[in-house]
Amino acid sequence: MTFQAIGLMSGTSLDGLDICFAKFEKQNSWDFEIITAETIPYPKVLEDQLRNSIYLSPEELLELNSEYGFYLGKAVKSFIEKHHLKQIDLIASHGHTVFHQPQKKFTLQIGDGRAIKLETGLPVLYDFRSQDVLLNGNGAPLVPIGDELLFSQYDACLNLGGFSNISLKINNKRIAFDIAPVNIVLNRLAQEFNRGFDENGDLARAGNINEPLLFQLNSLEFYQKSHPKSLGIEWCNENIFPLFGNIEATHILATFTEHVAQQISNVFNEYNLNNVLCTGGGTFNQYLIEKIRNKTSTEVIIPAKDLIEYKEALIFAFMGILRLNNEINVLSSATGSSKDHSSGIFA
Repeated sequence: MTFQAIGLMSGTSLDGLDICFAKFEKQNSWDFEIITAETIPYPKVLEDQLRNSIYLSPEELLELNSEYGFYLGKAVKSFIEKHHLKQIDLIASHGHTVFHQPQKKFTLQIGDGRAIKLETGLPVLYDFRSQDVLLNGNGAPLVPIGDELLFSQYDACLNLGGFSNISLKINNKRIAFDIAPVNIVLNRLAQEFNRGFDENGDLARAGNINEPLLFQLNSLEFYQKSHPKSLGIEWCNENIFPLFGNIEATHILATFTEHVAQQISNVFNEYNLNNVLCTGGGTFNQYLIEKIRNKTSTEVIIPAKDLIEYKEALIFAFMGILRLNNEINVLSSATGSSKDHSSGIFA
């Protein structure tokens, strides 16, 4: 069986729309190939609308849901024409998260899949999270199904994005949890130097570790909790940023990078991991990667650039193919839902 699909991903950083066109083939197990992928930066007006979508009235939110759906459809149509793509089985769209309150049984990712279908004329799958929430799950993380079926040769998969999270197998069950904040803190500190991010970790490398701050960071209650557990910007605002006080930003960068490396290596060592696949934007932070490697015997494997940048979009395309075949694409062991299931709505 061979399938070709497009995955769409919009993350909390709002740096743009990730589009990934990939081929999937199943014999005894699944194989994949990223054929082409790119990130389309959002127009400033749309970026601001998405960033402030949580404050919109119901009417305004419904309008943006349609508007953003048509934007996604036009972006995919241009992507298909630009790369002369043929034989596309489906488009799988994550959408942009506005509300996520699984404890109240709802989550909302906007970007109407029907609008994408109208623009492209292709089958579309969207709204991958709601069903899991209705099944008493967290609606996240969803990526572990891809880790399980596409990347099982690694002991674990680590994502270094706004937050670091890991997916690994224990007692034949795939679990996943957040480890620590990463770019959500480092990028904000880099902005004090008029930079969008700390390229290669050079700013942090120039600083000195503040031991009292490092002790406070490592002592936070979250790190003593067992999985499942997750982090959000609200937690950082309450627990991380107030600790920085008047410390010079370079030294905070150095200290926080050390903190992240310690927390990640602690997890590697706790689970005796032989090797870990590392993806996400933080993988380009050479200083952080060096520090992690120095604190553990676990082999940190850094793949090709397209996999570092587009693994999430790739896995949503894969989730769409699984849904097309009525195969499980959400793991209850990762989300906490009452059962494994096949999620996603056909447009």
